[in-house]
Amino acid sequence: MKRLIFSSIGAVLALASPLALAHEGRKPATPTREISKEVQPWGQEGDPRKATRTIAIDMADTMRFSPARLKVKKGETVRFLVRNTGKVMHEMVIGTQDELAKHAELMKKFPEMEHDAPYMAHVKPGATEEMTWTFSKPGTFHYGCLEPGHWEAGMQGSIVVAAN
Repeated sequence: MKRLIFSSIGAVLALASPLALAHEGRKPATPTREISKEVQPWGQEGDPRKATRTIAIDMADTMRFSPARLKVKKGETVRFLVRNTGKVMHEMVIGTQDELAKHAELMKKFPEMEHDAPYMAHVKPGATEEMTWTFSKPGTFHYGCLEPGHWEAGMQGSIVVAAN
């Protein structure tokens, strides 16, 4: 009987472990995984401990970001606190205008597509996620919500990276 009880407890703990690791609420400020070295045209994942500033981004069911325009300096590492004040899922995805538009089209075809890139924050209603990014190249880049229909509704923002 004791063996059955302990086996049952073990099974429950094994099933609960992935739930505890799911990314709900806020991501930890100190990464528990290695920071990606992959470089995108708009920069690369930054180390949260080296962020030079924190920018709060609010997402709402009005299909808008606040703020919708950001200015950063080349080489700056920014910690984003991305908060969903709405009642539906929203996300902040950083990229080029072209890349984001293509991804938005793909999301229409595959709305349940899962992805976990360091330049994406998927935020459930009422939750906050963190994302840290180093802007290593000057230019104008963008961010948007690629949930089906949100990009087309105008849920977009821009990031101007100054050459210094």
